[in-house]
Amino acid sequence: MANRINQLLSYWSNKRDQHAWVLATIIETDGSSYRKPGAMMLINDMGQYYGLLSGGCLESDIMRQARRCWDNHKNRTVEYDMREEEDLAWQLGIGCGGMVKILLQPVNKNNDYLKLDELNNAIISRKKVCYQQQIDEHIPCNQLQVNTPDMGNTKPGIITLEGKQFFRQWLGPAPLIAVFGAGVDARPVVAIAAELGWEVLLIDPRVGYAKSEYFSKASQIIREPIEAFSSSLWYLQIDAALILTHNIKLDAQALKVLQGSSAKYVGLLGPIHRTDRVLEQIDMSRQALSKPLANPVGLRLGGELPESIALSMLAEVHAALEQKDARSISKVLTADIVCEN
Repeated sequence: MANRINQLLSYWSNKRDQHAWVLATIIETDGSSYRKPGAMMLINDMGQYYGLLSGGCLESDIMRQARRCWDNHKNRTVEYDMREEEDLAWQLGIGCGGMVKILLQPVNKNNDYLKLDELNNAIISRKKVCYQQQIDEHIPCNQLQVNTPDMGNTKPGIITLEGKQFFRQWLGPAPLIAVFGAGVDARPVVAIAAELGWEVLLIDPRVGYAKSEYFSKASQIIREPIEAFSSSLWYLQIDAALILTHNIKLDAQALKVLQGSSAKYVGLLGPIHRTDRVLEQIDMSRQALSKPLANPVGLRLGGELPESIALSMLAEVHAALEQKDARSISKVLTADIVCEN
């Protein structure tokens, strides 16, 4: 399973001294590859691994290579190249057609756990960090900087510092999404978002809603009045919000309170004429909103089930947070389907 860094560290931190561990990181690619530089995987001596660096074709060999790190406690770099017919990648049947270079680092007390403890604590505190992994065949000496000024301005890559090479990337917490409304249709929204590794706040003040047995994957359930959300710690930490209370008044309260939040995306379920009624409740026009409003919310994926609607909404949220256009990669949809309609 491909997990976010917060999930990987959560698995590892609870068992860090129970097993021997290796951190595997893609540090360079060329051509087509399943994962890109910065992707990580944690491996232990029980043959278990968390995360994926390929579509599943490299993992068994990476695990074999990792054993050398446990033997000598030093870094190791391995390369798989489908461009060369004599490379091991051909024997493994990898079909991507590109090159992947992977840094393997033993994780133990003697090397300060590669600073993974500090990284985990920073991410739990929802801080962003610059993580630098030393690339050589020696005992690893990684570095961690919290909230650096140039955060996120540079893509993951190899740099040289004081004559030594490091792989540098910026890491941060998982997206935090606020879901207003805890009806039946919110269940797949919370479940799918959690499966993506996102943190989910579920907000609904109504008695009988937001029952924990139906929303076990929510990070937190907030049953206080919606207006109180603006005074919570999460108000300036959320990345996105979906409003689906199916109640004009509650939708209006949520939309109003979100205008001063940190949300980069705000989606409101329902047709445009209903949204006009919601805006009337707070005496605002669409132009007056400080946050662009996604309404009707979601992508045109088709399907009428709550699960399909949840997928449509979350797909749009995902694209917005990743700053992508959500268009078909192959463009196979643009010709035939459009013509049929």
